[in-house]
Amino acid sequence: MARRLVDLSIPITNDIISDPEIMRPKVTYSRHRETVGQIASFFPGLQADDLPDGEGWAVEQVQLSTHNGTHMDAPWHFHSTTDSVEKTRPAPTIDQGPLEYFLQPGVKLDFRGFEDGYVATAADVEAELRRIGHELQPLDIVLVNTAAGAAYGDPEYIHKGCGMGEEATLYLTERGVKVVGTDAWSWDAPFSHTARKWAETRDPRIIWEGHKAGRLREYYQIEKLTNLAALPPDGFTLSCFPVKIADASAGWIRAVAIFD
Repeated sequence: MARRLVDLSIPITNDIISDPEIMRPKVTYSRHRETVGQIASFFPGLQADDLPDGEGWAVEQVQLSTHNGTHMDAPWHFHSTTDSVEKTRPAPTIDQGPLEYFLQPGVKLDFRGFEDGYVATAADVEAELRRIGHELQPLDIVLVNTAAGAAYGDPEYIHKGCGMGEEATLYLTERGVKVVGTDAWSWDAPFSHTARKWAETRDPRIIWEGHKAGRLREYYQIEKLTNLAALPPDGFTLSCFPVKIADASAGWIRAVAIFD
């Protein structure tokens, strides 16, 4: 069978809202006829007529966070330390992630049936693994397909989908999972839903609980995936190498499912 590739990444774009207003990326485009002067600055005396069709180059300036677009969070994003259940150590930054973590068999959990704001549990993960007939292996990359996937492009996207709580996250990491991912804005439940629970309970344990599970066991987390509905439960390899940004909390990825 010929190799098949499935793109699981959203674009960096001005046109589709996938972040809160204060966090949105900005791309400024310079087209071919606008950049002749840039080329001429390297070659004094060069005129537009000297270039084929009077065109320079196309180039873009991008203003964005390491957490825009489809990206991977490093343990450093969650907390300054990790692995406290064994021996506490400094949390790795994105440039310190072992490359072997980022090209491994993928597993998809279908949590689209959970309501927006629901916090998935270890029992939910176990039940879904049983349903799809998959036994987790160390270094499996676990992707969570939520209701947010179908809402990408909708201004309400950041409020959609279920989240993965501390218990569910630890269920995975205790079994050797090092990389997880979601098609929602965050691995945790949308902030708007958690904020309502916080107002009612004032229980700080619910705030960012899935992320903070990284204090206990090291893991890397992909957010804002897309097209997960096109994947089977398993039988594919995920490629998700992050851009190497020194000392950073996250890096952009081009997530691709590979079928051989």
